[in-house]
Amino acid sequence: MSSRPKTVAAPAAMLLMLSCLLSGSMPAVMGPASCHAQAVAEGRETRAFAIAGGSYTLEAPEGWKQVPPKSRIVESEFAVPSEGEGLQPGRMTVMGAGGSVQANVDRWIGQFVQPDGSQTKDKATTKSIKLAECSVTFVDISGTYKDMPAGPFAGGAAVDRPDYRMLAAIVETPGDGSYFLKFYGPSATVAKHADGFRRMVEGMVAAPR
Repeated sequence: MSSRPKTVAAPAAMLLMLSCLLSGSMPAVMGPASCHAQAVAEGRETRAFAIAGGSYTLEAPEGWKQVPPKSRIVESEFAVPSEGEGLQPGRMTVMGAGGSVQANVDRWIGQFVQPDGSQTKDKATTKSIKLAECSVTFVDISGTYKDMPAGPFAGGAAVDRPDYRMLAAIVETPGDGSYFLKFYGPSATVAKHADGFRRMVEGMVAAPR
């Protein structure tokens, strides 16, 4: 018997389910993950999304726009409004994760270089918390970003993005593996939306069972 306590349906999960109901067509298997996939396929805007097959639900900040993922390994993707004329929008991606937390943190640190030649690892910060029965590690890295727009395993040359910042959360679930939530973009854009990203992650809840 599961030891997970009973929970009340979360706003994000309820929003996903309501979106399905209003569309007039139910997915074969009703649940947050299937509702989210249906909303994406039909082009209906929703800020709510799920990870771990619908076991946990979150809601992106107001103003973030859900867009088709640029990579097949990305489950959900959002464009974040830019802060400043001529700046690219921020990008927030959600995907399943492999490897240890430290290995992934080290990999992300390796994607940044410092204009003054200092070590990125000395400037990066991490923080771990417990949330919705999960271990969550927050990562904050700044510098010149070696961007791989199509994904780290797609090949191609990296694009240097000066004055960029990445905020990421590695969510380790009790039984559904780990997940990345990664938000990066121009430093000014990330600074503007940093609190929204953290509130989104800290608002994650377990879906009712």
